[in-house]
Amino acid sequence: MLRDYDVIVVGAGFYGATIAERTAAVLGRKVCVLERRHHIGGNSYSEIDTATGIEHHKYGSHLFHTNSEEVWRYLHRFTTFTNYRHRVLTVHQGQVYPMPINLGTICAFFGRYMTPSEARELIRQQASAEKIGHAENLEDKAISLIGRPLYEAFIRGYTKKQWQTDPRQLPASIIARLPVRFHFEPYYFTDKYEGLPTDGYTAVFRRMLDSSLIDIHLGVDFFDVREKIGPHQLVVYTGPIDRYFDYRLGELAWRTLDFEREALATDDYQGAAVINYADEDVPYTRIHEFKHLHPERRYPPGRTLICREYSRFARRSDEPYYPVNTVRDRQLFAAYQRLAGRQRNVLFGGRLGSYQYLDMHQAIGAALSDFRKKVMPFWARARECVAT
Repeated sequence: MLRDYDVIVVGAGFYGATIAERTAAVLGRKVCVLERRHHIGGNSYSEIDTATGIEHHKYGSHLFHTNSEEVWRYLHRFTTFTNYRHRVLTVHQGQVYPMPINLGTICAFFGRYMTPSEARELIRQQASAEKIGHAENLEDKAISLIGRPLYEAFIRGYTKKQWQTDPRQLPASIIARLPVRFHFEPYYFTDKYEGLPTDGYTAVFRRMLDSSLIDIHLGVDFFDVREKIGPHQLVVYTGPIDRYFDYRLGELAWRTLDFEREALATDDYQGAAVINYADEDVPYTRIHEFKHLHPERRYPPGRTLICREYSRFARRSDEPYYPVNTVRDRQLFAAYQRLAGRQRNVLFGGRLGSYQYLDMHQAIGAALSDFRKKVMPFWARARECVAT
């Protein structure tokens, strides 16, 4: 019976799992986790591909990185990490370049060696040559930052595929800054801590939720059972905030991803975990090859698993990934936040509940903070009410 629990957590991603784990471990409260999908882990879920024996990330490569000592220490309760450091390459007109744009990208693209100072000056000249004043759209903003040649090569086509919209029709705020690194350092992230869970992400979630005080119900939609939840219970809701209110104010816009997996009879398809495809005439945005995420593992020879990733606008039935976050969306979300503030026993959080894209460490950090600032005070107030 749902009413036997103190806390109902809707969604088993990192935000929900962290709240559930802390509630059970620190407060000793009984927790029910409701997950509409048939697995825990949210979009960080990983599983073994039966055809190749390779662990793959079902919803695209998830790379863990953080500067937060608290988050790093917290996750070490449930896993060790490999020393994997992420590198990204991009293909443009048959040539491969490092990304984000760095000194190697600039030298290769312009066909000559440049010092950092020379590269900075070249980019400055190309950016200023367009004489763009106040940038009104993404294209103008990007060109004002890196110049037209680099924009046309690495940003325009990729962005158009990602957003299914001409960059001239997208707000400048989407690309408020473009990282350009004037050195040859090849790694994608610059955080203090980086790595992948030694046994995979799903093992982390299993350990987080392995408590006699936590019950997990998979394949259960919160909206099918919400009337069975009592007013004395705390609901931690990590689904789409507009769905919670039955879209009464309108729908928030999201982009979604489609994945096309293929098992191949080769040891190595592309030589890297992720390669982006910048050209507009290539329909996918990137290809993942999962065996490169764990080079320390022994995989069966002559097999690999790749995944082509496509981006498009999300329909209501799709899994939302990235908030479109137009002015209209921000205004609509603020209105939903006002409705959420009137819910006495409901905490909205996570990527969907807060209408923002959260990296894994950000979701965990937000959950740890909300546990301290909202969940613990909720039960403190509940005890005071009982006492009086």
